[in-house]
Amino acid sequence: MFSYRHAFHAGNHADVLKHAILVHTLDYFNRKDAPYWVVDTHAGAGLYSLDSDWAAKTSEFADGIGRLWERDDLPPLLADYVARIRAFNTNGRLKRYPGSPWLTLDALRPSDRLRLFEMHPTEIDALVVNLEHQGRTAQRQTTIYGDDGFEGVKALLPPPTRRGMVLIDPSYEDKNDYRRTLITVKECIKRFATGTFAVWYPLVQRREASEMARHFENLKVKSWLHATLTVKKATIDGYGLHGSGMFLVNPPWTLHDALKQAMPTWPVNWARTTAPASRCNTAKTRSRCPRSSLTTDSRALPPRCRPASAGPRHRGAPFFQPLHQDLSRFGDVRL
Repeated sequence: MFSYRHAFHAGNHADVLKHAILVHTLDYFNRKDAPYWVVDTHAGAGLYSLDSDWAAKTSEFADGIGRLWERDDLPPLLADYVARIRAFNTNGRLKRYPGSPWLTLDALRPSDRLRLFEMHPTEIDALVVNLEHQGRTAQRQTTIYGDDGFEGVKALLPPPTRRGMVLIDPSYEDKNDYRRTLITVKECIKRFATGTFAVWYPLVQRREASEMARHFENLKVKSWLHATLTVKKATIDGYGLHGSGMFLVNPPWTLHDALKQAMPTWPVNWARTTAPASRCNTAKTRSRCPRSSLTTDSRALPPRCRPASAGPRHRGAPFFQPLHQDLSRFGDVRL
């Protein structure tokens, strides 16, 4: 379970989809003065060097954020996302890529809080060191747990603020992650029905992936949004990532239109062919061009918008802000 390292994949097309939606959702939360919590069940290292040996080995970022870096004609959803990435690359060169924790910290206000789970022993060490360099404000806002995020997130819900977002994005190397993701979302909704839950998942030739997406769309929730991005044709042998999806429960009502405006431009951004954009609709090049789709429950939209192992020293205890302090206001939580 500890063979996956996100440093090989930081900034790829899947990160672009996930983080563009994350940035938009957090900006929506910030429209109201009331504080909120963000819980990330699989935090990773938080910040990645794109000129490291790991990133250079695959250079996946070149076909992700790299294809957007020099663009000046991006729709608002992608333009806002790229602007956040630029804030971490002050010299104008794409050298660093912020993961979900760092993009979240960038959006948080002083009264908001971030809770991170990570079990990989190397990743959590890097996460702690990276956070120590963020200053006292970020450390005061953030708690890191060396626990299983699938289980740990339940004890944090509902947050004291009664506003919040949960991001669930495991590596899915273990096929049981699909089942555990679905179970976790269902149990979290029972605890925090008004919360926003965002689930990233890979588009791969696995029965578990397609079944999980189908089960998500059948959830008994007030509103949901499902977006997928396919960047290449699935391989015959079934191996490899050919796209990714994001499923959100209680998404911002603004997200549907933002994605609807952005997604038609994405085939141009990620097409591996040199053909002009108009050729992406022809039968000859369709299989070589990325495709995107957007599905929503129309109840999510206002009427005018409705569409036709961590080591023993890590486990069980946070690195910042003791757990009993964070949960003291819950009453029924058992530590």
